[in-house]
Amino acid sequence: QVQLVDSGGGLVQAGGSLRLSCAASGLTFSTYAMGWFRQAPGKEREFVATISGSSSITFYADSVKGRFTISRDNAKNMVYLQMNSLKPEDTAVYYCAAKYGTTSRRGENYTYWGQGTQVTVSS
Repeated sequence: QVQLVDSGGGLVQAGGSLRLSCAASGLTFSTYAMGWFRQAPGKEREFVATISGSSSITFYADSVKGRFTISRDNAKNMVYLQMNSLKPEDTAVYYCAAKYGTTSRRGENYTYWGQGTQVTVSS
Protein backbone atom coordinates (compact mmCIF):
# COMPACT_ATOMS: atom_id res chain seq x y z
CA GLN A 1 0.00 0.00 0.00
CA VAL A 2 0.99 3.64 -0.38
CA GLN A 3 2.93 5.13 2.50
CA LEU A 4 4.27 8.64 3.02
CA VAL A 5 6.62 9.24 5.95
CA ASP A 6 7.37 12.82 6.94
CA SER A 7 10.47 13.77 8.91
CA GLY A 8 12.81 16.64 9.70
CA GLY A 9 10.71 18.82 11.93
CA GLY A 10 11.97 20.34 15.15
CA LEU A 11 12.47 23.46 17.23
CA VAL A 12 14.33 26.35 15.64
CA GLN A 13 14.81 30.02 16.39
CA ALA A 14 13.31 32.69 14.17
CA GLY A 15 15.53 33.28 11.17
CA GLY A 16 16.75 29.71 11.18
CA SER A 17 16.32 26.89 8.67
CA LEU A 18 14.93 23.39 8.54
CA ARG A 19 14.67 20.80 5.80
CA LEU A 20 11.66 18.52 5.81
CA SER A 21 11.73 15.18 4.01
CA CYS A 22 9.00 12.85 2.85
CA ALA A 23 9.71 9.27 1.83
CA ALA A 24 7.13 7.70 -0.48
CA SER A 25 6.55 4.03 -1.17
CA GLY A 26 3.94 1.87 -2.90
CA LEU A 27 3.31 4.23 -5.83
CA THR A 28 4.84 5.12 -9.18
CA PHE A 29 6.36 8.23 -7.69
CA SER A 30 7.12 10.19 -10.85
CA THR A 31 3.45 10.12 -11.89
CA TYR A 32 2.35 11.88 -8.72
CA ALA A 33 2.40 15.54 -7.91
CA MET A 34 3.55 16.15 -4.35
CA GLY A 35 2.49 18.84 -1.97
CA TRP A 36 3.29 20.20 1.45
CA PHE A 37 0.53 21.49 3.71
CA ARG A 38 0.54 22.72 7.28
CA GLN A 39 -1.88 23.10 10.14
CA ALA A 40 -1.33 25.35 13.12
CA PRO A 41 -3.23 24.87 16.39
CA GLY A 42 -6.78 26.15 16.10
CA LYS A 43 -6.42 26.86 12.39
CA GLU A 44 -7.44 25.13 9.21
CA ARG A 45 -4.97 23.21 7.11
CA GLU A 46 -3.30 25.43 4.53
CA PHE A 47 -1.37 24.91 1.33
CA VAL A 48 2.38 25.51 1.43
CA ALA A 49 3.93 24.24 -1.82
CA THR A 50 3.47 21.74 -4.62
CA ILE A 51 5.69 20.22 -7.29
CA SER A 52 4.89 18.30 -10.45
CA GLY A 53 6.13 14.79 -11.15
CA SER A 54 8.89 16.04 -13.43
CA SER A 55 9.79 18.96 -11.11
CA SER A 56 9.07 21.37 -13.97
CA ILE A 57 6.21 23.09 -12.16
CA THR A 58 6.17 24.44 -8.63
CA PHE A 59 3.73 26.67 -6.79
CA TYR A 60 4.03 28.30 -3.40
CA ALA A 61 1.74 30.01 -0.96
CA ASP A 62 2.39 33.75 -0.88
CA SER A 63 3.31 33.49 2.79
CA VAL A 64 6.33 31.28 2.05
CA LYS A 65 7.37 32.43 -1.41
CA GLY A 66 11.05 33.32 -1.50
CA ARG A 67 11.75 31.54 1.79
CA PHE A 68 10.72 27.92 1.13
CA THR A 69 11.80 25.64 -1.71
CA ILE A 70 10.13 22.37 -2.66
CA SER A 71 12.13 19.73 -4.53
CA ARG A 72 12.01 16.04 -5.27
CA ASP A 73 14.29 13.16 -6.16
CA ASN A 74 12.38 10.62 -8.23
CA ALA A 75 15.24 8.12 -8.07
CA LYS A 76 14.88 8.01 -4.29
CA ASN A 77 11.09 8.55 -4.07
CA MET A 78 11.70 11.58 -1.89
CA VAL A 79 10.26 15.08 -1.68
CA TYR A 80 11.80 17.89 0.34
CA LEU A 81 10.85 21.26 1.73
CA GLN A 82 13.77 23.57 2.47
CA MET A 83 12.58 26.25 4.85
CA ASN A 84 14.74 29.32 5.38
CA SER A 85 14.19 32.57 7.28
CA LEU A 86 11.67 30.85 9.48
CA LYS A 87 9.15 32.95 11.39
CA PRO A 88 7.08 32.13 14.49
CA GLU A 89 3.98 32.11 12.29
CA ASP A 90 5.45 29.14 10.40
CA THR A 91 4.89 27.01 13.52
CA ALA A 92 2.60 24.12 12.55
CA VAL A 93 2.43 20.44 11.82
CA TYR A 94 3.63 19.95 8.26
CA TYR A 95 2.23 17.19 6.06
CA CYS A 96 3.36 15.89 2.71
CA ALA A 97 0.71 14.64 0.32
CA ALA A 98 0.50 12.91 -3.05
CA LYS A 99 -1.98 13.15 -5.90
CA TYR A 100 -1.92 11.43 -9.25
CA GLY A 101 -1.30 13.72 -12.18
CA THR A 102 -1.12 17.50 -12.08
CA THR A 103 -0.30 19.82 -9.22
CA SER A 104 -2.97 21.35 -7.02
CA ARG A 105 -3.15 23.87 -4.21
CA ARG A 106 -6.26 22.17 -2.81
CA GLY A 107 -5.77 19.60 -0.10
CA GLU A 108 -8.98 17.78 -0.98
CA ASN A 109 -7.42 16.83 -4.32
CA TYR A 110 -4.67 14.81 -2.64
CA THR A 111 -5.16 11.11 -2.06
CA TYR A 112 -2.32 10.13 0.21
CA TRP A 113 -0.98 11.89 3.28
CA GLY A 114 1.98 11.57 5.61
CA GLN A 115 1.63 11.47 9.37
CA GLY A 116 2.96 14.98 9.83
CA THR A 117 6.06 16.49 11.42
CA GLN A 118 6.01 19.31 13.97
CA VAL A 119 7.85 22.53 13.22
CA THR A 120 8.16 25.04 16.05
CA VAL A 121 9.77 28.43 15.51
CA SER A 122 10.61 30.41 18.62
CA SER A 123 10.85 34.19 18.66
